[in-house]
Amino acid sequence: MGMTGKQKAAMLLIALGPEVSAQVFKHLREDEVEKLTLELARVRRVSPEDKEIVMEEFHQMALANDYISQGGLLYAREVLEKALGKQKAADVIGRLTSTLHLRPFDFARKADPSQILNFIQNENSQMIALVLSYLDPDKASLILSSLPAERQTDVARRIALMDQTSPEVITQVERVLEQKLSSTVTDDYTSTGGVESIVKILNGVDRGTEKTILDTLEIQDAELAEEIKKRMFVFEDIVGLDNRSIQRVIRDVENQDLQLALKASSEDVKAAIFRNMSNRMAETFREEMEYMGPVRLRDVEEAQGRIVATIRRLEENGEIIISRSGGDDIIV
Repeated sequence: MGMTGKQKAAMLLIALGPEVSAQVFKHLREDEVEKLTLELARVRRVSPEDKEIVMEEFHQMALANDYISQGGLLYAREVLEKALGKQKAADVIGRLTSTLHLRPFDFARKADPSQILNFIQNENSQMIALVLSYLDPDKASLILSSLPAERQTDVARRIALMDQTSPEVITQVERVLEQKLSSTVTDDYTSTGGVESIVKILNGVDRGTEKTILDTLEIQDAELAEEIKKRMFVFEDIVGLDNRSIQRVIRDVENQDLQLALKASSEDVKAAIFRNMSNRMAETFREEMEYMGPVRLRDVEEAQGRIVATIRRLEENGEIIISRSGGDDIIV
């Protein structure tokens, strides 16, 4: 038939009728509406054959999308192969996934962490790191916490240092986890992992796991360990501290650092700090910040960094508590 995607979309809207098409337009961006309107104006006549082909293609893709939502890509492929045959199913999945941009290991999004752990716990650390870097941080945290202590640091380090992984490697690993899964990764190299990825994962593990990984990593790669530590608690996270902890932080940091740090902070952070000061001290701070005038962003960031370092030191000494999602911060 040789029609473009826009031509098919225009023909589909004509076949659906003006009322349904108007409802479809409500869900499109302005530029998409303009392009489709222009294409609709170009279509003079839709033959019954073309109408049937377009409607059938739309029906197949809608079914495939529904199957993916129900049970993932593998389930959708199996159902479509039974209904349409392997070649037709591959064509439908190919057209659909080219627009969905499914992440690798999409099939694992509904799997229980214990099931994934059973799949990967005996694999090498690099493979485990690759899989965890693609999972939701909460799920990856549970799996990382369940690994033997001697493997945790190695896996965490590999995630932090991971940059790009070739489609061939991803495909191979996917097939190990999901036997007959046909990967739909694009030809582009896929970026994953990195420091941000391991920070999100470590923020969800229990305190013991976090300490073991960071302490060991500090010996193996001190620079990387410090980079991870810096990102695990940012200055804006101060709003999550309890009042007693904030008061302790205020006492332990330099007033000038705190004034600088607050210059570029959110109103929530300022409110959290000021409500833990006396009225007189808060008023003095506001006046001095106003007299300070414009400041360099670099100076603000350095001041915030020094305050974060103080917060982490107080936490390490057990003098304040930073709430984590690992469930080990219950006070008795």
